[in-house]
Amino acid sequence: MVIAIIVIVVVVLLIAFWLIGGYNGLVRARNAFKNAFAQIDVQLQRRFDLIPNLVETAKAYMAHERETLEAVTAARSAAMAGLSAAQAKPGDPAAMKQLAESQGTLTAALSRFTAVAEAYPDLKASQNMMQLSEELTSTENKVAFSRQAYNDAVMTYNNKRETFPTSVVAGMFHFEPAAQWEIAPDKPETREAPKVQF
Repeated sequence: MVIAIIVIVVVVLLIAFWLIGGYNGLVRARNAFKNAFAQIDVQLQRRFDLIPNLVETAKAYMAHERETLEAVTAARSAAMAGLSAAQAKPGDPAAMKQLAESQGTLTAALSRFTAVAEAYPDLKASQNMMQLSEELTSTENKVAFSRQAYNDAVMTYNNKRETFPTSVVAGMFHFEPAAQWEIAPDKPETREAPKVQF
């Protein structure tokens, strides 16, 4: 009788430790992908801060290209809204889709801006424009690296969430799947950072 009680207590303790370990592992993985998203947030905010300076610098040279400049400004606003939606729910499939689409639109607008700016030698030679372009290119690279780190963290979290025996804990405590930041296949121009060089 005493041995049966000891066995039952040991089994209950093992189950409790397994639940605690599984739960804590899922929480760590979820926090890791949220932290990875926060790094994307930092880089995108830097990108958003650089764009108005780029547009203002170009305005003096590209007075009759107002449409292009307005498109970049509008795309920046939409991208900021997409980021806000994703900040509220990092990993949420709908929010991540909105983020990817709005960032794709901004990337396309910046690419068009760069193509138009190529026709202005004075703008290309401007020290301020060259510095802004270099900073924006560097930021684009950091966004790409941050996106990769985020997607890796989401994959780790989703793997923990979906594999047995942790999937049991995930189901018990309602750990929802996280969405990666995927680039739409119908928007090949967003697969690469825009080439911002003058």
